[in-house]
Amino acid sequence: MFELHDKVALITGAEPMEKLKAELGDRVEVFTANLTNPEDVKNLVAQVEEKLGRIDILVNNAGLTRDNLFIRMSDEDWQLVLDVNLSAGFKLAKAAVRGMMKRRFGRIIGIASVVGVTGNAGQANYSASKAGMIAMNKCLAQEVGSRGITVNSIAPGFIRTPMTDVLPDDVKAALLAKIPEGKLGEAQDIANVVAFLASDEAQYITGQTININGGMAMI
Repeated sequence: MFELHDKVALITGAEPMEKLKAELGDRVEVFTANLTNPEDVKNLVAQVEEKLGRIDILVNNAGLTRDNLFIRMSDEDWQLVLDVNLSAGFKLAKAAVRGMMKRRFGRIIGIASVVGVTGNAGQANYSASKAGMIAMNKCLAQEVGSRGITVNSIAPGFIRTPMTDVLPDDVKAALLAKIPEGKLGEAQDIANVVAFLASDEAQYITGQTININGGMAMI
């Protein structure tokens, strides 16, 4: 199940890629690009296609935050988050989808966020970028569905990371109280759904947003 053998996937996000390279060796190639630089983004797809022949799967996973209250948020922090979280994904998908259309196969998956649906105080830029990704992917799904290409988003809730591990107990308890399952998600919970959406088993699923949040937001 979820057979991805011989598929070429471009997955953005720096630290996880280095970890994967260490674990999987020659099965992973690491390419360096500044996602705020349009030329770097454009060249990234060309470099991958030149070295590996094609891109079957694109996972727009790179993202950052610059949190602040709306009235205190600088124009620079607003724009940086939009550039990395939304505009880079647009440019990567635009470049990668051309080859997918020729081969009549492709999977484009965007890692959005629950706050892209619900909003969150202090995260106007981040929430807007993830909401934009969800809407963008729905539009693209309608345009390329007849070419054997699916486009979907995943909206994680609170996932356990080194950052959440060091939260004070009272903060963590307040967080967990909002989640019916009573626990944080794991990175593997997200990876499982990515693998499914990238597989042939998900060929009739497109334009969807898969919410993985332990019931925190039942959308």
